[in-house]
Amino acid sequence: MATEQLIDQEMLLEVEDLRITFKSREGETEAVKGVSFTLEKGETLAIVGESGSGKSVTSMALTRLLPQEPLCSVSGKAHLNGTNLFDLSEKELRRVRGKEIAYIFQEPSTSLNPYFSVGSQIAEAIRVHRQDVKDVWGEVVSLVDQVGIKDAKARSGDYPHQMSGGMKQRVMIAIALACQPSILVADEPTTALDVTIEAQIIELLRELKERQDMSIILITHNFGIVDGFADKLAIMYRGEIVESGPAQSILVNPQHEYTKALIRCIPRIGENLNRLPTLDLQGGRGMA
Repeated sequence: MATEQLIDQEMLLEVEDLRITFKSREGETEAVKGVSFTLEKGETLAIVGESGSGKSVTSMALTRLLPQEPLCSVSGKAHLNGTNLFDLSEKELRRVRGKEIAYIFQEPSTSLNPYFSVGSQIAEAIRVHRQDVKDVWGEVVSLVDQVGIKDAKARSGDYPHQMSGGMKQRVMIAIALACQPSILVADEPTTALDVTIEAQIIELLRELKERQDMSIILITHNFGIVDGFADKLAIMYRGEIVESGPAQSILVNPQHEYTKALIRCIPRIGENLNRLPTLDLQGGRGMA
């Protein structure tokens, strides 16, 4: 893997002028338009925006999880510890996926294989990226316990259909943590979960981040879960970051009209709205 000199010793990830274009018979659609952001070691960055704003494709582009040319073209730079991920070969990139950058996707039911026990799926990640581990099953049980699943040894032998949505999401977190990544990308990790389980998952991510000293990129449309969790915010609208900065500064004093509209959508106790504010500021949508 080629290495480049780090500009900032604490800088873990630096994305510069990221552009993503999808091509079809109807023409080209630029889904992400010159996005730039940074992530430092131990930091949590929340990328916030409505569905279709380009959040997920931005995170997936980092490790080339998007369709290849000619269906999709990606340009720009994404430096991880000084190395441009876009310059890596497929073999080099396979060592980055999971080991350096791990993902938790929003729908665990479709991410988990129904034909294998959850423990065997966690074990697969360990065998691929941590070949020095001698007691793989012992590590599996330890991870299941760390993500808050009771009776970890027995539940590790369960299949996905035997678990609730919240438990399956915890398993997905365990799979991501199995590789001991530097960066955890949590893409809408609380989608389809009730508010109680949502709060538990966010608290679990907070605890694991501190325990393992990793960085997190949280992809979400919900401003309600970033307060007290994210250090920085990047607000995406129609493929562009329209506002970024310290989380508390943006939450208290948002500058962009789109950010203000998103914050107004957060439900508040005692507030009775007949209609939610519209987020379609210019009558258009981006790509999912």
